[in-house]
Amino acid sequence: MDAWLILVLECYSETYQETAAQSQTTLVSKLEALQCHFTWDLDPSRTNLLRLRDQLEDIGTEEGNSWLGHIYNLRGFIQYKLGLTEDAQSLFNKAAEAYRQMRNEDEGPWLVVNYRNLAWLNHHLGDQTESQAYLTKIDALMKKYPSPSQDELHPEICAEKAWTLMNFSTDKMLAAYYFYRAIKMQPDMVEWNTSHVLGLAKAFKHSIMGLMADMMEKLRIAKEQDQDNFYLAAYYLEQCGKKGERIEDEARELARKVLRNPVSSYSGMKPLIRVYRNYVSIDEAIDLADKALENHPDERYLKRCAALCYKWKIMCFSDNRPEQSMIDRAIPLHEEVISLYPHSSLVEEIALANMYARSNHGQAEAEQMYQELLERDLEPPDKQVLYNYYAKYLYYDRKEYQSSIRYHMKAAAIPHQSFYRGNSIKILEKNKDKNGKQMCREIEEFLEIH
Repeated sequence: MDAWLILVLECYSETYQETAAQSQTTLVSKLEALQCHFTWDLDPSRTNLLRLRDQLEDIGTEEGNSWLGHIYNLRGFIQYKLGLTEDAQSLFNKAAEAYRQMRNEDEGPWLVVNYRNLAWLNHHLGDQTESQAYLTKIDALMKKYPSPSQDELHPEICAEKAWTLMNFSTDKMLAAYYFYRAIKMQPDMVEWNTSHVLGLAKAFKHSIMGLMADMMEKLRIAKEQDQDNFYLAAYYLEQCGKKGERIEDEARELARKVLRNPVSSYSGMKPLIRVYRNYVSIDEAIDLADKALENHPDERYLKRCAALCYKWKIMCFSDNRPEQSMIDRAIPLHEEVISLYPHSSLVEEIALANMYARSNHGQAEAEQMYQELLERDLEPPDKQVLYNYYAKYLYYDRKEYQSSIRYHMKAAAIPHQSFYRGNSIKILEKNKDKNGKQMCREIEEFLEIH
């Protein structure tokens, strides 16, 4: 090959590489400007990803669920974050099909976030041609279905971002804000309004006295507009109970409806058993959970609800040692739930250790379980939960009072605002004058810092 041809080929190669690099830069800049799961700063730990994946799977995939496309979209993003790209692709494709079935149309603005996710996924998989093809589809959709407000995201995008943040983020107010923006532009979407009101209400969920009057009115109106939403109905009943209203008959009527519905974490079972626990009776809560499980014996979500009821009965509603028969029923149920939720069952593992401690013959198993949990590499919020429970176990079951104080300090020292941190601080304040001088001084110094 002569020198002239070699020179031409080298110049062509350099030009091609420069053009390809420029094209790649342009593609990335376009992708980064898109509003979708890949650009919403959804970057939690692996533990939280696995926990959220379990929660989303428990919502179910029943036809008619207005959030089914959003569920598949978020599940697909989680699988991508976990390194499971084939699963992510499959779930994104299911999301597109779910949107089409729900809207009964082949295309619409509800597909924009889904196509953006697919554009990002194909970019990460190295298929830039397919990524660009999705960008072209997105441009066509946005031209055909522009936002009603020139300065706002399209309401469908706002609503999906809101729903995603409500499930993914601890900032419920931010989710409520995006729902508000979506509803302002498209006020006829009942499910958006329901989620908006629930998001606002849950931002104040730790209020002992319940919600303020204006928030209760918003819940009441949402319940009237969305009469088939039994989750909302159960949540509203719980707030009425906090206000001192008698709600037993309404709770029992709602239970009959929930039992007839398909199993889902959106069915209202969990808030309903909380209503039963607090305002009907814990024994009826257990009966309700057992009845649901009898109707659907293979549903892991119902097993988790039943396990929760037994935990309440054994740990919270027994002044004396609970009956051994109750503990014998609860222990294998918790063991099964732990096996069904291998990545998100810390609370059940702690409950199981406490049940062994209350059993007539399980003290050694309880201590062994707690030691194994304490040796586990947990994230700070989970450590805080564990330390709080272990401190109480040391106090009530082992009678090791000073060790109990130490673990309440360990829980409170973790800078994560939660019920458990507040509870440990409250216990420390209550006990600062009940121990020896040295321990008393140590508690007071600790509380001054924390």
